[in-house]
Amino acid sequence: MTHVPRLFVPAITPFRADLTVDLPRLVAFGRHLIAEGADGLAPFGTTSEAASLSVDERMRGLEALASGGVTPERMIPGTGCAALSDTIRLTSHARALGTLGVLMLPPFYYKPVSTEGLFASYARVIEAVGPGLRIYLYHIPQMTGVPITADLIARLDEAFPGVIAGLKDSSGNWDNTAALIAAFPHLEFYSASEALLPRNVAAGGAGCISATANVNAAGIAALIRALGTDAQPAILAQAEAARSAFEKLPLIPAVKAVVALQMDDPGFAHVRPPLVAPSSTQDAAIREAAAICNGDHALV
Repeated sequence: MTHVPRLFVPAITPFRADLTVDLPRLVAFGRHLIAEGADGLAPFGTTSEAASLSVDERMRGLEALASGGVTPERMIPGTGCAALSDTIRLTSHARALGTLGVLMLPPFYYKPVSTEGLFASYARVIEAVGPGLRIYLYHIPQMTGVPITADLIARLDEAFPGVIAGLKDSSGNWDNTAALIAAFPHLEFYSASEALLPRNVAAGGAGCISATANVNAAGIAALIRALGTDAQPAILAQAEAARSAFEKLPLIPAVKAVVALQMDDPGFAHVRPPLVAPSSTQDAAIREAAAICNGDHALV
């Protein structure tokens, strides 16, 4: 099955100086990302510091985005939590708002857990939330320690037809992504790196959900438009350079620091503990990353 490639941005969560969620900045930045060419947002995932947010904060943030001009049909918010009741609450809220779907981590505290246990957890959510639910599974085993396997996908897809919409593969293992695309061609598979976009789309994947899209949405959108054209190599090279600029930096704090530079607003740089801001010794690398990302905008 052919999927139209799309870019969803796992948007950062801005905080005020007192570390409360800054809803006006959140909405303004969400609108900015759509204007830059993103097809939609995937808020309240890893890059959004969702694990450092309460359920109520995530719900208020999603409501603010939806009422502030980012249509729910363009959002797949993260709703997976360690506690089943929290996952059900967040997922029910997102479905009620009319989001395109939800991006759902597995319950990640206890490990190792069986496929049977993971299936039971997802099944409880699906049964509790009811009709209209679309789940994008979130595979990020280096953070959760709980992989989303092909066996689990197959069981869920068979038991709940039409509910499993796809998967975000943040493992960094292209062979895993390729195998899943081949096994489940009717589902949408998103890579977590724009560097994998050409291979993802060529294999039948659906695009990417990339942290660095926060600072290079226009460049990645340009890459999607250029796939299969003579312009692809140059645009891909610049997108890869932008991503690699963050490899020597703490990813989320660095992305927020570059957003602050791009938006000319230092308020975007705040992170919640346990994350900390980049050190002064990393200022030059932050400026270099910003310069590379800003250069991509000229391609649009």
